[in-house]
Amino acid sequence: MMKQTAPLLIVTLLVAGCGRLGDSAGALNPTRWFGGGGSSARTTTLEPDGGYRSTAPARPGIAQVTGASWQPTSEGRLLIATGMALTKGYWRVALVAETPDPTGRLRPDTDGVLRLRMVAEPPATGDPAAQMPANPAVDTITTAVAIPNATLARLRQVTISGANNAVTLNR
Repeated sequence: MMKQTAPLLIVTLLVAGCGRLGDSAGALNPTRWFGGGGSSARTTTLEPDGGYRSTAPARPGIAQVTGASWQPTSEGRLLIATGMALTKGYWRVALVAETPDPTGRLRPDTDGVLRLRMVAEPPATGDPAAQMPANPAVDTITTAVAIPNATLARLRQVTISGANNAVTLNR
């Protein structure tokens, strides 16, 4: 009988040594063995690590949007936009939503129009390309964005704007 109660007595003493798991600061508390369990380790703010980012595009709009077209994909459509910058050397071209969405998804407004802005990073100051005007025959800028079927179901029209004009494309 003593052989059966000895392990039970040892376990009972160990658990009793822990006390209340939330208040105990002792070394025998298993919730503190790997650095957890303290109320000071809990996050008291909803702010993400690194703070909030601005959703406004820092890149300027392309000088002129020259066209847009649809290409079918297996999961929706690919929206392809072309444009012209004032000079050579623009890079990191993208289509960004004029009305930013916190989730980063493209969503049409309540009227069924998806409003996008074609933006690009200008060439660095001092770059020789920044001094050369763009040639319409060879310096067109093309970018694309995939639009899934779920978004297409709510979409009636897409408007892509640049710095000086806008192009509208019906669904």
